[in-house]
Amino acid sequence: MGNVRPTYIKRMAIKLVDQLPDQFSDDFNANKRAIEEYTNIDSKIMRNRIAGYIAKLLENKKGKNEILEEN
Repeated sequence: MGNVRPTYIKRMAIKLVDQLPDQFSDDFNANKRAIEEYTNIDSKIMRNRIAGYIAKLLENKKGKNEILEEN
């Protein structure tokens, strides 16, 4: 079973990845720094949840692309 994340976390993460695709990666710590730099989110918990969801999104996307390239 996976983590259940609130819709506002998912919405914010997807919006950030769409607006700044080159600034985010599947590295959680790099995503935390990028969120601090490009947003005004003051809450540490909110920042970490968004950074984690972005990392998970991009990790899954990378994995799917590798599977498609193998076939």
